[in-house]
Amino acid sequence: MKAVILTEFGDPSVLKLGEKPRPELRPNDILIKVKAAGVNRPDVIQRKGYYPAPEGEPQDILGLEVAGVVEEVGSEVTRWKVGDEVFTLIGGGGYAEYVRVDQYLALPKPKNLSFIEAASLPETLYTVWSNVFQRGGLKKGEKFLVHGGSSGIGITAIQLAKIIGAEVYTTVGSQEKQEAVKALGATIAVNYKEEDFLEVLKAIGMDVILDMIGGDYYEKNIDLLNPDGRLVYINSMGGAKVTANLMKIMQKRLTVTGSTLRAREYAFKRSLTEDITRDLLPILEAGHFKPVIYQTFPLAEADKAHALMESSEHIGKIVLEV
Repeated sequence: MKAVILTEFGDPSVLKLGEKPRPELRPNDILIKVKAAGVNRPDVIQRKGYYPAPEGEPQDILGLEVAGVVEEVGSEVTRWKVGDEVFTLIGGGGYAEYVRVDQYLALPKPKNLSFIEAASLPETLYTVWSNVFQRGGLKKGEKFLVHGGSSGIGITAIQLAKIIGAEVYTTVGSQEKQEAVKALGATIAVNYKEEDFLEVLKAIGMDVILDMIGGDYYEKNIDLLNPDGRLVYINSMGGAKVTANLMKIMQKRLTVTGSTLRAREYAFKRSLTEDITRDLLPILEAGHFKPVIYQTFPLAEADKAHALMESSEHIGKIVLEV
């Protein structure tokens, strides 16, 4: 099969289209003929050598989410048949013509979504559902802040929070991005290059904050949270080490938590897949959620997709067509 191969760690030019063996199926696996693969910031980090794939996953083929058609099924597969359209989160190997995945980790592709739209969703749906709604416990009527509102995570968090009836706030880096996230449902979008989000939002106060920045955002997040507020981390792009004032956490009864998903155990991923099938698929199928695709590239131009990702000019998702 054709696949984009990580030839060495480095800049986007290290990604080269080549030939790799098709994945071999285990009894509970399905083989997916990939139609589209999402591009995510963890792919960029892995390309640079800082985020190795979990044991058992391809180390030299990036890609955490795909959509496609079931090409073959393992001997013990009961949930799927050849020809079914699916989308799924995977541990790696998505930039390729074929991937394998356990039958219980795949989702049925909604008929109202294209393969490109479906491929843009798994990484953000799983991350947001697990962290905002399960760990963060966001509820109707609460105030929710997501940093990086124009990212894939951001546009997903904004829309899902709005659908459940939360008030949504966000930070972005340009006027164009402000307009885009407001159209998706954000009440206020703070341009962090021009204003201090704490100064803009402190009179409002937040119940849940989803942060992928870390660093000097930490103290501001703590100050911004209402009593019993929840601060959830999914990345630390601005720095992983912070100084915590424990008195503030105790006085306001705050919860500071976070998670990574890729290396989680199979049982957790299967349970989360069941939750998403039950709670989120009906929302997608009803058309209440709008995938936002910024640009697509052919598989052979994965390097250009990574360069765009690193520029941070995109609003929404970048997808490879296979």
